[in-house]
Amino acid sequence: MRRLLQLWTSVAWCLVAASSLWSAERPNVILVMADDLGIGDITPTNPQCRIRTPRLEQLAREGMTFLDAHTPSSVCTPTRYGLLTGRYNWRSRLAHGVLSGRSEHLIPADRPTLGHLMHRAGYHTAMIGKWHLGWDWHKENGKIDFTRPVRNGPDINGFDYYYAHCGSLDMPPYVWVDTGRITAPPDREEGVTRKEDPYGWYRRGPIGADFHIPKVLPHLFDKAMAYVQARADAAKKGKPFFLYLALPAPHTPIVPLPPFRGASGLNPYADFVMQVDHHMGQLLDTLKDAGLEENTLVIFTSDNGCSPVANFELLKSKGHDPSAGFRGHKADIYEGGHRVPLIVRWPGKIRPGSKTKALACLTDIYPTLREITGQPREEVGGEDGFSLWAVLKGAPTSKRTTLVSHSIEGRFAIRQGPWKLCLCPGSGGWSAPRDKEALKKGMPPMQLFHLGDDPGERRNLVDEHPEKVRELLLLLDQQVRWGRCTPGKPLKNDRKIEFLPKGVALPRS
Repeated sequence: MRRLLQLWTSVAWCLVAASSLWSAERPNVILVMADDLGIGDITPTNPQCRIRTPRLEQLAREGMTFLDAHTPSSVCTPTRYGLLTGRYNWRSRLAHGVLSGRSEHLIPADRPTLGHLMHRAGYHTAMIGKWHLGWDWHKENGKIDFTRPVRNGPDINGFDYYYAHCGSLDMPPYVWVDTGRITAPPDREEGVTRKEDPYGWYRRGPIGADFHIPKVLPHLFDKAMAYVQARADAAKKGKPFFLYLALPAPHTPIVPLPPFRGASGLNPYADFVMQVDHHMGQLLDTLKDAGLEENTLVIFTSDNGCSPVANFELLKSKGHDPSAGFRGHKADIYEGGHRVPLIVRWPGKIRPGSKTKALACLTDIYPTLREITGQPREEVGGEDGFSLWAVLKGAPTSKRTTLVSHSIEGRFAIRQGPWKLCLCPGSGGWSAPRDKEALKKGMPPMQLFHLGDDPGERRNLVDEHPEKVRELLLLLDQQVRWGRCTPGKPLKNDRKIEFLPKGVALPRS
């Protein structure tokens, strides 16, 4: 009997030790995505930044800052698709543009996502904030019935819990949905025109009794902090959590609250960035107070470059550039459209204050978390991503050697090393020259840049290096046709993809 008791005691201790080891190797993960925050808008990625962001500076001092990180698209919806699936958004049915607040769900239930990935690893998964990937309202004759549940939201994409708004904060309907249930149906219509407020405008539409536009940002951080506190005990006992916190800011409506209103000395946009920084600090403090700081991986990034609503001319006159010297902004194929902040902190695992020039894309988050959680690679899921774990441990690069970028108009660019080929005559987005304007001016249908010599993308080398153009066109064609940019068996795209500009033919291989 004593020997049996000793055996069971030994087994129990082994299980406890294994559980403790497993818990230590599986960090809690908080993934924060800002909305329309430019690479020049925070000091870790822009030393000349005129906006004070002390808490993000702290995060950078305690972790790693990526200086060559990119979104898969230069606008909201497609980037969120790419982040969650690890798959380039242009492979989906969304060929260009973004979804609206009334759009049906974009990611099918059988498409692997970060939610599914982390759930399989034993995590409790939560999504809080701006979804903007569509969900299915109950509609009668095209009109939403707000008394009925919402179907096919983040819950079908692997999230145990979600508390979210359907789209951007300037898109109606303005109601909160808590894991399929509307918290309060609309009791009024509301909206602000651009003429009334060029910064704080939002489209008119139905709004819930508990939905208050200026208070949305702090409200969502309050929800996130409450979630962390509620999961703290379970996390310490070996049940980690994954929180995807998608911020609505500093996207329009730009509505900074006191004491941030006027605090930057620049304009309301800069004030709003300061407010985002402050709330990030509150979230970090909550982690520390809950005793979770040491075993929580925090990732902070943005969905695309800064929007022109920020008033670039005014900011420039005061010495601030949201694109940090790169050309273009949100919506564009140029670097300012998709080069974004990316800061990662994991105490004891990532060297504090480190910086990397490794090429990274937000599709890389999927395989990175897959490797960190010790899960096997599968053919579907993360097929356009390369793990950054080696980079986070100090390696100069990951296995990523190419990057495919996509603009709001559905224009493509492919980069290999310092070379970048843009398959459009203009910005592919909103900045000058727009594509139609560029064509009228007789500009070439493609643009080739050497980012090492010309990071501002001012000198088009397409006529000087025809062999490089040919090489990059064939490389893009292969990655489009193969259905993936990583090694593995070919996969199908969700639609037929056309990437060549009018009048350009694919060269023979």
